[in-house]
Amino acid sequence: MKKTLSNYHTHNYYCDGKESPEVYVKKAIDLGFNALGFSSHAPVLFENEFSILPEKLGDYCAEIDVLKQKYSEQIELFLALEADYIPNKTHDFSYFRKKCKLDYIIGSIHMITNPENGLIWFIDGGKQERWDNGLKEVFGGDIKAGVTAFYHQTNQMIERQKPEILGHFDKIKMHNKNRFFSQEDSWYQNMIQESLQLIKEKDVVMEINTRGIYKGRFDELFPSVAVFQKAHEMGIPLMLNTDAHHPDELLGYYSEAAEIIKMAGIRELWHFSKNGWFSMQIN
Repeated sequence: MKKTLSNYHTHNYYCDGKESPEVYVKKAIDLGFNALGFSSHAPVLFENEFSILPEKLGDYCAEIDVLKQKYSEQIELFLALEADYIPNKTHDFSYFRKKCKLDYIIGSIHMITNPENGLIWFIDGGKQERWDNGLKEVFGGDIKAGVTAFYHQTNQMIERQKPEILGHFDKIKMHNKNRFFSQEDSWYQNMIQESLQLIKEKDVVMEINTRGIYKGRFDELFPSVAVFQKAHEMGIPLMLNTDAHHPDELLGYYSEAAEIIKMAGIRELWHFSKNGWFSMQIN
């Protein structure tokens, strides 16, 4: 049986990742990868320390295109972006598609807008206290309001921006660690189900993201096993990504996650190629 090893969620030094794109390519080839997708954080409409600078976007796209040709006999490379969706603070995804001729976009939510006051809650990163302080400052400590805003913003992104891939679907849970809400709460389950129905309707690929585990930030995959099992039962296509920010993270918890996925009763994952999407049995 043909072995398929791929990662489609990869950051490099154009954003908050480490090392040049070519270093990732060489590492991926050494590891036996068939495909590697670059997905640096897309520029946003405010100053920050994580995304590609607007004036560097063209350089990023051009460099990946050069690498595609240079290594075409050894590995299939893809030009993509991980694009944030923050109402009134981010570009429409169509802007990036036209400007860069992307192979795909990963749509992700890292920052949540409170529609009542316009403030933004940053839910990512390695500092739990920042998550806690943001919940208090932006949503007055109302976890249900904050989580509801996260899933409503996710749904808006799927409907309005139509990403090909949905990044780390339930990342809102990462710094919660069962302190403020339980994933078993009925109101939380209802929101998960509402989003899954929309993901299915819009034919979006859902990634299973390993980064939280290998970075020691959480003890579950994004999304959780119960969620991606339900997604699979609904016919939502699933893919496995490591969200690598360093070449050494290209296989971060990859084989372990593949075993967890198989134990959950899932036998195939989705991959991308120059000819489009296809599914392959998990190695």
